[in-house]
Amino acid sequence: MTIFDPTTAAVIRSVDAEVIGGPPSTGRMLLDSSATGGALSTVRITLGEGADGAVPHTHTTASELFYVLDGRAQVLAGEKVVTLEQGDVAVVPPDVAHAFAAAPGSEADLLIVITPGVERFEHFRLLARLKTGEATLEELLESQERFDNHFLDSPAWKLART
Repeated sequence: MTIFDPTTAAVIRSVDAEVIGGPPSTGRMLLDSSATGGALSTVRITLGEGADGAVPHTHTTASELFYVLDGRAQVLAGEKVVTLEQGDVAVVPPDVAHAFAAAPGSEADLLIVITPGVERFEHFRLLARLKTGEATLEELLESQERFDNHFLDSPAWKLART
């Protein structure tokens, strides 16, 4: 873990970033809140064709930015689902439902920034353990306050993803 020094820049080399998951969804954990003095947390998520990213959720204190590096992604923003293409960006403010996935028939490579920062890397590690059966859904649900990640139901998202 990098300790933030306000007199220098927070830097992570791509080759040094921790990689979690595996196809169809891979995350590259870039800088967590502790590395940026709480300013932001950022990850790069690569999704295979039509792959799901995050299910609908909200953050009570943070905005989340989605920048499409490559491909096409669907993003839930409130009750609206938008399709973003390479170079597009969307920012979802606190308390607004959001989710993301690769658009049907497309892959997506996303840079995701949460600001102000929340220590999120443990959340992503927990999600990876859940996928491999090393963690339980109960553990994930119990972590919602800790990671400011509150799951919810979204009919608009369900409709867009079916």
